[in-house]
Amino acid sequence: MGKPTKQRRKGQVAARAKGPSGAGMAMVKNNPFEVKVNKQKFNILGRRTKHDVGLPGVSRSKAVKKRTQTLLKEYKEREKSSVFKDKRFGEYNTKISPEEKMMKRFALERQQNHEKKSIYNLNEDEELTHYGQSLADIEKLNDVIDSDSDTEERGILSAELTAAHFGGGGGLLRRKALTGEQDEEEEKPKSRKELIEELIAKSKQEKRERQTQRENALELTEKLDTDWKEIQTLLSHKTPKSERKDKEEEKPKPDEYDMIVRELGFEMKAQPSDRMKTEEELAKEEQERLQKLEADRLRRMHGKDEQENKKKPKHMSADDLADGFILDKDDRRLLSYKGGKLNVGNEEEEGGNEEEEGESEEESEGEPGREDEEEAIVEEDDATDSPSDLESDMGSEEEVTANEEQKKKHKENEQKLQSEEEQNAKIEAARSELPYTFTVPESYEKLKSLLFGRKIEEQLVILERIQKCNHPSLAVGNKAKLEKLFGFLLEYIGELATVEPPELGTIDKLVLPLYGLCQMFPEAASSSVKFVLQDAAHDMEEMIEVKGRATFPGLDMFIYLKITAIVFPTSDFWHPVVTPALVYMSQLLTKCQVMTLQDVVKGLFVCCLFLEYVSLSQRFIPELINFLVGILHIAIPQKQPQGYTLVHPFRPAGKNSELLLVCDKKDMETWQKQNLPLSIMTRLKESSKTEINHFRLSCLAVCLDLIKKCAALYESLSSFHEIMQPIRVLLTEHIPVSEYPKQLQELHKNALKEIEDKGKHYTSMVCEKKKPVPLKLYMPKIVKVLEFGRKQGGSKEEQERKRLIHKHKREFKGAVREIRKDNQFLARMQLSEIMERDSDRKRKVKNLFNSLATQEGEWKAMKRKKFKN
Repeated sequence: MGKPTKQRRKGQVAARAKGPSGAGMAMVKNNPFEVKVNKQKFNILGRRTKHDVGLPGVSRSKAVKKRTQTLLKEYKEREKSSVFKDKRFGEYNTKISPEEKMMKRFALERQQNHEKKSIYNLNEDEELTHYGQSLADIEKLNDVIDSDSDTEERGILSAELTAAHFGGGGGLLRRKALTGEQDEEEEKPKSRKELIEELIAKSKQEKRERQTQRENALELTEKLDTDWKEIQTLLSHKTPKSERKDKEEEKPKPDEYDMIVRELGFEMKAQPSDRMKTEEELAKEEQERLQKLEADRLRRMHGKDEQENKKKPKHMSADDLADGFILDKDDRRLLSYKGGKLNVGNEEEEGGNEEEEGESEEESEGEPGREDEEEAIVEEDDATDSPSDLESDMGSEEEVTANEEQKKKHKENEQKLQSEEEQNAKIEAARSELPYTFTVPESYEKLKSLLFGRKIEEQLVILERIQKCNHPSLAVGNKAKLEKLFGFLLEYIGELATVEPPELGTIDKLVLPLYGLCQMFPEAASSSVKFVLQDAAHDMEEMIEVKGRATFPGLDMFIYLKITAIVFPTSDFWHPVVTPALVYMSQLLTKCQVMTLQDVVKGLFVCCLFLEYVSLSQRFIPELINFLVGILHIAIPQKQPQGYTLVHPFRPAGKNSELLLVCDKKDMETWQKQNLPLSIMTRLKESSKTEINHFRLSCLAVCLDLIKKCAALYESLSSFHEIMQPIRVLLTEHIPVSEYPKQLQELHKNALKEIEDKGKHYTSMVCEKKKPVPLKLYMPKIVKVLEFGRKQGGSKEEQERKRLIHKHKREFKGAVREIRKDNQFLARMQLSEIMERDSDRKRKVKNLFNSLATQEGEWKAMKRKKFKN
């Protein structure tokens, strides 16, 4: 019966131990507010659900408890740098009793003390100590003597020591008493009278010392002077030349190394140069220079002299104290007598210098002549004059003075006239000069008034000064003004091209400032040229709509196309200005009909521009080849084309199909090759038939020259022979070369040779080594639809990889969630600490105020009692 009772008691104890927690869990599970049910979208038979019901409160309390035991403990110990660790034997071993621990620790300590320092020393015994020191070391008697006592007091006995040991102590006591009395006397304060007497005595003593020093210094200087005079006589003795030569011969010649060292010492060292000035600084300096020159020009134009601008001395009264007087320079005047009169006027420095030099030369060269004159004057003074002679001398002197006055007046009038003429000449010269400063013209009319009618050099100077005086870095609005100047200058060049005759030399010089403005403002320049091209293209379209055909533009448009090739880069694949210009020129060669010889010249000029545009890029221009074929066609007798085709604007037969045909042999013989002037575009100056035939032959020569250049330009093309086939047919079969002059025959031969000498180099078509990358197409991507909830089958490695990826994602999300909760927990802990510190501080402040209030009350109560009493 005993055993069952014991087992029953054990079960009751266990139930009592587990009862509360189990009851609490049951209460939590039964509480509907503590239970969270995780709903499922679909109920599947046979599937077990692990987390269908959750207890968020219980799990939260567990997490908080765990964090308080781990994370909070680390947070509180974060500022502790070290941790105390008890390394005593068996301290944390609960199986060993305390007596065993003590015995084991004592044994380990004895073992450490009895360990041998050297395994080879068999006679090593225990080392005995006394107060921590080894007895063996004490027995050696190696006491270290203090170095201070050994060095400083060796063999020296003080007076006090000798008196104390050998004199009985009386002398020492007497000395001590005397020193005590002296200290008492020194400690007594002095009266004001005593201090003043001491100060007077010190100053007198210093004065005497200074006087004695001065006297001693004077005596020494006098002695040195006398000694120096005695030595100087010895030093002034010169050695004879023979002895000097001997001494010089005795001197050794310097070595090459010494000579190089001396040369290096006398070499010029590198001087630091000034820093490079910025563009803004240079522009500002240039503007200031031009403004100064303009001010000087205006002053000269108004007839003002430089001396008038100088400040004249103001009137100073007798009461003026001259407080603001500053002596900048020595402006004192030298008093002199000239002709018996006092000369105080301002003389010119140069004249004075020249007179002084002349006088000095006369004095140096003519000294004997002066001595003779002085002797003659003395003799005349010695001679006695009669009264009649004196009267005649007086009359002659009056006549001489009158003549001299008249001469002076006459000279003054002449000088005034000359000065007025010089002044007028200076004024006229200043008026004829160009101004040094210009404002940017706000309209085309103002620019035209500035430039038109002037020499080309003056026009260039005006444009240069406009740019320098109105540089963009000098003022805010200068950039916009100079941008407009480019358009105005372009319009001015176009007007010069339309004048009869066209001023081509002026246009050629004006391209340089136009290029400079384009470099400064490329956007404004491109917009201006594009506007001109758009306007020209629009006019051509309107003409085609109205008349049904287009004509070549004037010379100004061709000048604009030429300027475009100079100012902008023509080798770019695409350019905002050059590309529209190329399109416009191609339209000129295809849409403008060739009706006259002027049209032929204009078309050939466009062909020259095409070659200039594509000289670097080597771009193929089919309109150029077609136009040259048409020019050769109109130079042969009228017949149907064979072996070549004509394109617009040329026709196989018609009114203008024989514009360049020459039949007169005499005109051919007299023709000489010459360049075609651009002025011929406006009108033909040649009126006779012979001159017109010469002009036709010149056009044909230009065409052959262009064919040669095209052949050299397009020789690298694989289709070169097919491109040049029509030209080759015309040159070999249709053109009557034998009738042409020799120079033209040579041109024909060179052009044909340039075409035929090029070999055919065709390359066979080969597949590319790499497959070409296809273009990205916006096609829908077709993907196989997977069944929901099932994983795609595959190999084991693939399934394992997918499983690990899924597990990694799940663990990563869980870790992020835990870290977030840890941060929230730490934030709550920090906030609680702050609240606790604040509440503690408020409590302490409140206690202080309470204590102060009680003290104030007690003090006031005591005060009231005093007043009542």
